[in-house]
Amino acid sequence: MDLADLYRDVIVDHNRKPRNFRPMPDADRQAEGFNPLCGDRLTIYVKLKDDVISDVSFQGSGCAISVASASLLTESVKGRSVADAERLFETMHAMLTRDDADVDVASLGKLGALSGVRAFPARVKCASLCWHTLDAALHRQTEPVRTE
Repeated sequence: MDLADLYRDVIVDHNRKPRNFRPMPDADRQAEGFNPLCGDRLTIYVKLKDDVISDVSFQGSGCAISVASASLLTESVKGRSVADAERLFETMHAMLTRDDADVDVASLGKLGALSGVRAFPARVKCASLCWHTLDAALHRQTEPVRTE
């Protein structure tokens, strides 16, 4: 099995069985995101304890890449400090949007599965919607995030 097959399997698995897909009524912060081009819509919920993301979840609907990216996001930021999550957001944004990004994809673990999305510009917003929505939640933005 080559790397592309492995990455495809990770995306399919996280789309079919999204992790942390649930509402969080007692969330400290939350934000909504919407991609009007393809209809992806989600809400990210975050619970903090001493500036650490103690719990994170999402709800919504969207394409396979959008759902898989949100699922991978929740697994990757849980237990991280807010500052670490913000750095990861910057890394993911660079990996998804810049051909010249100096990102060590292997160091990202399963998140590396999203690296191939950059080759499909129309899908970048699907993969990045949850990351922008997490960033909005962490910064207490009240306006819904839109990727257009």
